Amino acid sequence: MQVVGRGTSDWRISPAIPAVANLTLAVLWVFTALDGWAEQGFCGTDGLPDPSCAADVRNAVLVSLIPVVPAVGIILAAAVLYRLRRDPHRVTGMLTAAAILWVLAEGIVFIGGHFAQAS
Repeated sequence: MQVVGRGTSDWRISPAIPAVANLTLAVLWVFTALDGWAEQGFCGTDGLPDPSCAADVRNAVLVSLIPVVPAVGIILAAAVLYRLRRDPHRVTGMLTAAAILWVLAEGIVFIGGHFAQAS
């Protein structure tokens, strides 16, 4: 991992930084969406989630799959395609876009959980 200055205004960020960010965000989304963190956080009262609230949170998780699928595709493309890996600017841009999609997916679960909790 490195940040290297080239000349006076051109900086290169190692692709490892957005790769680690993607891994972290993916693990957070998996625990939130698939391990029940969202249901417990938004619908849990005394350890038992409200069934209608939990169903609404599961619907939010399903909607959050819309940005998750392209994020996974971008990450796989960046890892598999040799031509992309050789261009550090392109791979960094792609991994940054994937990280933004992971944040969007988490936001969808969060907003959906708040709506589920309010109803």
